[in-house]
Amino acid sequence: MSPTRRDFLRHLGVSSAALPFLTGLPGFAAEGKKKQRLIFLFSPNGTIPWEFWPEGQELQFKRILKPLEPYKQHLLTLKGVNNKVDGDGDRHMRGMSCLLTGTELFPGNIQGGSDTPAGWASGISIDQEIKNFLQSREETKTRFGSLEFGVAVPNRADPWTRMCYAGPNQPIAPIDDPEQMLGKLYGRMKDRETLVSIVDDVREDLARVSKNLSAEDRARLEEHLTLVREMENELSQADQQTDLAHPVPDIDPNIELVNDNTPRISRMQIDLLVNAMANDMTRVATLQYMRSVGMARMSWLGVKDGHHTLSHEPDDNKDAVENLIKINEWFAGELAYLTKRLAETPEPGGDGTMLDHTLIVWLNELGKGNSHTLDDIPFVLVGGKSHGIKTGRALTFDKAAHNRLWLTIARSMGHGIESFGTAQFCEGGALNLG
Repeated sequence: MSPTRRDFLRHLGVSSAALPFLTGLPGFAAEGKKKQRLIFLFSPNGTIPWEFWPEGQELQFKRILKPLEPYKQHLLTLKGVNNKVDGDGDRHMRGMSCLLTGTELFPGNIQGGSDTPAGWASGISIDQEIKNFLQSREETKTRFGSLEFGVAVPNRADPWTRMCYAGPNQPIAPIDDPEQMLGKLYGRMKDRETLVSIVDDVREDLARVSKNLSAEDRARLEEHLTLVREMENELSQADQQTDLAHPVPDIDPNIELVNDNTPRISRMQIDLLVNAMANDMTRVATLQYMRSVGMARMSWLGVKDGHHTLSHEPDDNKDAVENLIKINEWFAGELAYLTKRLAETPEPGGDGTMLDHTLIVWLNELGKGNSHTLDDIPFVLVGGKSHGIKTGRALTFDKAAHNRLWLTIARSMGHGIESFGTAQFCEGGALNLG
């Protein structure tokens, strides 16, 4: 925020508690600066290829991507992009912790499958690389350089559960509790008794400031306040419904995570994510569903078995395949909801919608669960108009290393790096998505 705006707020006697509601308003943004945002959305255990990939270059949607059909013109699928990182750890471990880092795992003592044991990733993840770049420039610096959201992520720390890394051996844990995330965004600790007073505490400050704002800023502020009030009410109601309480996460990877309130948690996290970006609290975020080898049992879909167990079933097990399609359809539906929220929100202080200025990357740690392949990772890009990404099509590459995709994403955000992760996998340079 410019010195002029700081002086303006100081002159009005605005408290620090009110700043999160104000600093992202269009009138407070640096003039002439185009915002670009980036979201990585992760779902685990591979996909069902024949119900996922469109035929040819036309986006003719099969079952899994069907929820995204209303946003066809904003969609780009990338087939033939492979995770080529080898070394220690099983494929789930490398699929997860090498996904955004593009480099090997350190040697370690965490045993996975029948492969060698391993430790944490040996490099920074691309989301954090881009975050650091944006935070190094005054015009793109935000209150939070990045935000890491989770949905039903188990309370354990290992290479199967972490995809974001601040650097070598520095995994970042996602926050999968909306109450905790709301507290982080607005400077509150996780305290039910004080949580509901967030808006009340700043009401007088915001009323005083509102008189001096433009019509656009006042409308944006009211939308912001409405979202926070609704979130407070939602959390308050959830606290009173013990059957929907967030469960104690599993600590054993073989225990199924029964979490019937996952759909509710998911929508709350997405709403918080969009609100944080609309108010320019961050321009980089990740949204992690479950984890690699995740054993979530999605009873709300009528699926009784754990996700990872189902993903190991052979292709001729029609019931397992049908359940896996349902699971991946649900993930696509959550991506569709995120896309809808961005598409229906006008770009604050700019042209078009937030979706025009936001690139979403949907990814997975495996191409297919029962083969554990790291080839043909189901990458889907949504949005990215301001990033120079040409959407509304399906592309196929010839065994391209996913490091090259991260070069493309970085450059689309103005970060002109020549290499990322393991250098040999950057040969050929950035992928052409324009």
